[in-house]
Amino acid sequence: MRITDKDVAYVAELANLELSEQERTRMLQDLNSILDYVDRLNELDTSSVLPMAQVSDRYSLDPSEKGGRFAHASREDVVEGLRKSLPHTIALQNAPDADDKFFRVPKVIER
Repeated sequence: MRITDKDVAYVAELANLELSEQERTRMLQDLNSILDYVDRLNELDTSSVLPMAQVSDRYSLDPSEKGGRFAHASREDVVEGLRKSLPHTIALQNAPDADDKFFRVPKVIER
């Protein structure tokens, strides 16, 4: 499947991006390059490869390891109720536009 210039223009419009002709050309080349690489990967025989939940051995499903390989990927739970929240008045004091409770932001979707 090849990406066309029309596809790039359509996605740029959906994302509300204004791309120059040079940027659209580069995006077209980059996206097609990615798809070519995926096609090359699809040619590989992976029938003998077992499905994996993780691609790194940092994570272990073995409960006997007690987090040995998983230790640097986890942290202690912090109960949110133990930390004080920022008061509304302080949170809103530097807002360019706010009412008593909320930030006001400009509408960004015009279509």
